[in-house]
Amino acid sequence: MSFENIKESAEEIQEKVKDVLDSNVAYYKLWLFKVATKSATVLLKMLLSAFFLVMFLFFSSIALALFLGKQFENNMLGFLAVGGMYLVLMFIVYFLKEKIVESTILEKFSRIFFND
Repeated sequence: MSFENIKESAEEIQEKVKDVLDSNVAYYKLWLFKVATKSATVLLKMLLSAFFLVMFLFFSSIALALFLGKQFENNMLGFLAVGGMYLVLMFIVYFLKEKIVESTILEKFSRIFFND
């Protein structure tokens, strides 16, 4: 082989390696865009769901407190009963948070990232 052939072969190899690298960069940009879009969509859905759940709980709590206040003939006792119920729920969630929250989030995000 002459020096010219070797030089042309090296240039072809460089071009092909550059093409492969450019293709890989483009692929990973698209993959990152896809994952970021799915993550943002899931996050937005969760935030909207949480917002409406909080609004529902807020108005339901007020209604329950007023109902219990009417039953106890003292609105303050109704609101205290609802507050006590939330305090008990807070302790339950605190002690079960790893099972409830972490496993749910891990499952949802692993589906997004790895099941494609």
